[in-house]
Amino acid sequence: MSTYNVVIIGSGPGGYVAAIRCAQLGLKTAIIEKYDTLGGTCLNVGCIPSKALLDSSEHFHKAEKEFGEHGIQTGKLTVDLNQMIKRKDDVVDQTCKGVAFLMKKNKIDVYYGIGSFKDKETISIHGKEGKKEEIKAEKVIIATGSKPVIIPGIEYDKKRVITSTEALKLKEIPNHLIIIGGGVIGLELGSVYARLGSKITVVEFADRLISGMDSTLSKELQKVLKKLGFDFHFKTKVNSAKTKGNKVILTASNSKGENISLEGDYCLIAVGRKAYTEGLGLENVGIETDDRGKINIDENLQTKVPGIYAIGDVVKGAMLAHKAEEEGIFVAETIAGQKPHINYNLIPGVVYTWPEVASVGYTEEQLKEKSVNYKVGSFPIRALGRARASMDIDGLIKVLADKKTDEILGVHMIGPRVADLIAEAVVAMEYRASAEDVARMSHAHPTYTEAMKEACLAATENRALHL
Repeated sequence: MSTYNVVIIGSGPGGYVAAIRCAQLGLKTAIIEKYDTLGGTCLNVGCIPSKALLDSSEHFHKAEKEFGEHGIQTGKLTVDLNQMIKRKDDVVDQTCKGVAFLMKKNKIDVYYGIGSFKDKETISIHGKEGKKEEIKAEKVIIATGSKPVIIPGIEYDKKRVITSTEALKLKEIPNHLIIIGGGVIGLELGSVYARLGSKITVVEFADRLISGMDSTLSKELQKVLKKLGFDFHFKTKVNSAKTKGNKVILTASNSKGENISLEGDYCLIAVGRKAYTEGLGLENVGIETDDRGKINIDENLQTKVPGIYAIGDVVKGAMLAHKAEEEGIFVAETIAGQKPHINYNLIPGVVYTWPEVASVGYTEEQLKEKSVNYKVGSFPIRALGRARASMDIDGLIKVLADKKTDEILGVHMIGPRVADLIAEAVVAMEYRASAEDVARMSHAHPTYTEAMKEACLAATENRALHL
């Protein structure tokens, strides 16, 4: 029986990054994956494939709507959905193979099968065709991720009533796609098919989109998606969704007590994800989960059982790939005797619609709730020369700073490439920069980053230059 310093169960971004860092630190490491490819949900049926389709559909949308303005005449455009899906699959394949290469490079042993606890130091692996083996571990990191939530009354058949997994491999462009949930997953996949010609209807229980983000972003994103052809039903509870032939019938009721009936050819369930811990054998080692099914951990991400840690979607906090990566590195370095840190308030959130949405730090609603005395600086993307040149004029950057100290407390963006721009805000806030600090830094012209400088100028005595 092989013995390892660290065994990681799950090969998503949290798991495989933890494995690499453990190996870098000289720990003999193994990783267990239940599927045939490494990378978990993110690489196989989440972040990577969805971004591939988002980019493909955005190219088509720009060719159809904007190329003529640029003097590029394309003629009649058509969508080859099969090729679009194939390209997405190729991107996924290359990325997963890249992770497999990294495992070999770092001399990490990979086991394929379902890993479960026999006891706190013994992991049983149930592979294909009844293959069973056991390995020993001094430390274990649980990184098994999450799966989509299916709400009661929804007849999930994986054909017409689908989750994000099936939405990434449709054989046809929907005529009318009904989306249950106004969060990140639903809006991203809705954007893909809206650009390709689908009618999109979003049914959301809350009173706005992306309700966990700053309300300014919610309002701006709704405006943009309306222009793309989205319809919205807010404060609406779904009662049922079922397939009838080639149609899906959804019934719901809103806050006014009105009954709503919608008919589409596909219905996407996108109401969130839940921790995946089935088959882990947690009961064999006395590990407990909370009322949301997540594994309880301490400040070092260790469970109540010494030597067993948990990271990513199976523990508290945002379900984000980069959050899982940071936790994987944190645990690896903790095991090696180092003193790492994570500032959870400075883990950015991103929505990959177009324009993109990105946020870090406190929202305005949170600052009000905490009774923090703050000030706001905002700058519209359309005021940038680069934005006009590229025809990407929707959106804004909003900076929240402490009214007394000027320290930046939150940055909220909607605009072109803000998924990349948000890193400037993260760096500034990690070093506890003031709005004045960023305002006095040189930003190249013409770029989208100038909006960050201008928003910080606006937050310091309303000094924005180009308004």
